[in-house]
Amino acid sequence: MGECDGTGTGTGPFTDETWAIWGPLIEAVRPRGKTPPHDLQRTIAAIFWRHENGAKWRSISAELGPWWRAAQLFIHWAKLGVWERLLDLVQDQHGVALGMTFLDGTNIRAHHKAAGAPKKGASFEERDHREALGRSRGGYGTKVCVIADGHGKAFGFALAPGQAHELPLAPAMLASLPAIPAKRHDGAVACPKWVYRCRHLVENRWARLKEWRAVATRCEKTATSFLAIIHIAAAADWIKP
Repeated sequence: MGECDGTGTGTGPFTDETWAIWGPLIEAVRPRGKTPPHDLQRTIAAIFWRHENGAKWRSISAELGPWWRAAQLFIHWAKLGVWERLLDLVQDQHGVALGMTFLDGTNIRAHHKAAGAPKKGASFEERDHREALGRSRGGYGTKVCVIADGHGKAFGFALAPGQAHELPLAPAMLASLPAIPAKRHDGAVACPKWVYRCRHLVENRWARLKEWRAVATRCEKTATSFLAIIHIAAAADWIKP
């Protein structure tokens, strides 16, 4: 549970080759203002480094620019939905395989630093539900549900308090799928055995996403910021061979 307190072992700033992949994607989804973001390549590299390593913002190397610039940009863009748009764009470029889809959920333990979001007039219970935090057998944390394509690639997420069951989240997540008419000879079995044997695809995907330490342990106080980290990790997973 000490991920948020360490300095981590970062991958360093993006190489020009890496930025050649990410730069156009970031440019396509970032907000348009009168003044473009300052030193964007280093700032994005700092954001990725922090989330990959689960470190404090203040642990970001000066080589990657001021830590507060990375923190402010990440939070601001999270509120604007930029990181979700980034994931959508990456999916569009690579193509979602909808011949078969998976729904799966996992519990993410929350670091003690995840507590303390502003109540904004709500009770502790209401705030925890809004911020997707709650107590389950695994402790205080968040339930993260994913919908993945036939290759196990994640293309949609939903958060709930740790004690929640993922089933109530399923209808809304399934509604995001395009309508696919069933074949006449399809049986009435909800989950044929051959489909269930493919569950390792989405389970392996969770293992890859949790390689990002800020995904494996939640340190963010708000559901918006934590979901944004998951979107970044999922986008990187789509790009990774």
